[in-house]
Amino acid sequence: MALLLKGATVYPITSKPEKLDVLIENSKIKKIGKTIKESNAEILDVSGKFVFPGFVDAHSHLGLFEEGVGYYYQDGNEATDPLTPDVKVIDAFNPQDPAIERSLSGGVVTVMVLPGSANPVGGQGAIFKLRNTKVVDEMLVKDSAGLKMATGENPKRVYGEMFKKAPGTRLGTAAIIRGYLIKVRSYMEKKKQAEKEEKPFTEVDPKMEIGARVLDKQIPARIHAHRLDDILTAVRLSKEFDFDLVVEHATESYKIADFIKAKGVPVVIGPIFGFRTKLEVKDMSYESPRILSEKGILTAMMCDHPVVHHEHANVQLGTALRYGAKEEDLLKMVTISPAKILGLEDRLGSIEEGKDADIAIWSGHPFDLRSCVERVIIEGDTVFHR
Repeated sequence: MALLLKGATVYPITSKPEKLDVLIENSKIKKIGKTIKESNAEILDVSGKFVFPGFVDAHSHLGLFEEGVGYYYQDGNEATDPLTPDVKVIDAFNPQDPAIERSLSGGVVTVMVLPGSANPVGGQGAIFKLRNTKVVDEMLVKDSAGLKMATGENPKRVYGEMFKKAPGTRLGTAAIIRGYLIKVRSYMEKKKQAEKEEKPFTEVDPKMEIGARVLDKQIPARIHAHRLDDILTAVRLSKEFDFDLVVEHATESYKIADFIKAKGVPVVIGPIFGFRTKLEVKDMSYESPRILSEKGILTAMMCDHPVVHHEHANVQLGTALRYGAKEEDLLKMVTISPAKILGLEDRLGSIEEGKDADIAIWSGHPFDLRSCVERVIIEGDTVFHR
């Protein structure tokens, strides 16, 4: 059945906000206009409300690091080997995580869930829509959507300090990543040679297969890097092995913004709202969203849930607004920009005809802390109603 939203101020993101009607039909946005008349549609009067596309978080640990349940439900890091590219988020994602409903209450609809950053090569992330189902596969948008890697303090702490093994330094972490990618390249050559000789390839290795997808540019490497030297290492590796890169966290990216722009590397920054817990985030700046936007860098804002809860995504954005970032730039960081980084901008991130009907209806503007999400619609179905 069709649904017609009438009377709200609509923020399409890719165009200026105005009072518009939005017609939803067959899970898609069918029509947007000043006055839409559709006799067969259910009419939802949203006069005085604000309609936004569902927020997209391109870096989350939702469903992996669950709240209030202790050690046994912490499934984000397979911290038993520095190289675990074969592990998959989908096999640990818990659709009963109570944080999912709270994420919806913050207008967050689509999340890229990644393993944690204990390992230099940590595993395969997946993209989910927070549909109203307890079947993980029904929430899945794309499995194995990126390979998580990590530089900086976390691998050093887990392996060097706790296990007294490599990597114990930044150079050790980079060497492990580099060594893995060299093996992947060799594996790919063997596989190509077998195909050329029309021989069966019997040495299939899941650790190598996902790396081959990275080097073939089917999926990006998602590299955790806070400090600027770690960001430079990530970029250096991507150029050495010619793979697509997304820098995760990018805390000190504002210090080398011209370099990042020149290299054409997208970043998922954050969280910028919270506790400076480690040395490598001591120079975290609330001005980084403004600086990166002014440089024209493709930038998304992460909550790093559960570090900052998804229901507070708008609070984090508002913090950046206080420090000079433009409203329209910040709204893009949780809508069309992460959609582009995830390769889903043809479906998500804006209110446009033909796109998925993923919509959040707010009582007021999200940057007004009195505002709340009143209803969330995913592909035409209401999944949250305050």
